[in-house]
Amino acid sequence: MPVSDNPFYTALALILGMDQRLFDIVTLSLQISLIAVLVACLLALPLGAALALWRFPGRNIVIVMLNALMGLPPVVAGLCVYLLLSRAGPLGQWGLLFSPSAMVIAQVILVLPIIAALTRQQVESLHNEYDEQLRSLGLSPLRMIPTLLWDARFGLLTVILAGFGRASAEVGAVMIVGGNIDGVTRVMTTSIVLETSKGNLPLALGLGIVLLSLVTLINALAHVVSETAKRRLG
Repeated sequence: MPVSDNPFYTALALILGMDQRLFDIVTLSLQISLIAVLVACLLALPLGAALALWRFPGRNIVIVMLNALMGLPPVVAGLCVYLLLSRAGPLGQWGLLFSPSAMVIAQVILVLPIIAALTRQQVESLHNEYDEQLRSLGLSPLRMIPTLLWDARFGLLTVILAGFGRASAEVGAVMIVGGNIDGVTRVMTTSIVLETSKGNLPLALGLGIVLLSLVTLINALAHVVSETAKRRLG
């Protein structure tokens, strides 16, 4: 097969040549995933820390449910958001279905339990270690939250990167609520599915290479952060 007809080489040419269509899809994907992770962090970090510090009736049930939601099937999350945002749904009047906003909501639902559950584990471990010192300073559980979150920042950064990896690689939920509309809601994962079905392998491969590189970079950053934290603690 001539080099010019090889889908892999054509895919590399699209990447190196900064193909506009490929670049737009990657940019939209990163924007949606970054916004989703940011929103999820704003909600999940204090939630996870609160679960670690407060004891209340039903706490164990909440923790079990949160852990279970870490494995929430993306299509189920997408279906729930679809029902909420459809015309017959309670939020249908907002007109968010088949928009980037709907995709952000779906990704937040998928990422939030992961960040919250792992944050609870990190903060609870630190709280057990420093509980007497924090109480001797007269800190209430509410005032302990920012202190413990800051102390766990390296571990939490790894958690956040894991959440971003989940969001950026998601396809089922964003396909349902986004509709895979060209130039509006078409992201890397949904584009790969579509272009492969159309036989446009160069673009599908190019997006796959970018997505794989992104996931590899995230895992490398998580490893570096983890090793840095171990050295500092050691």
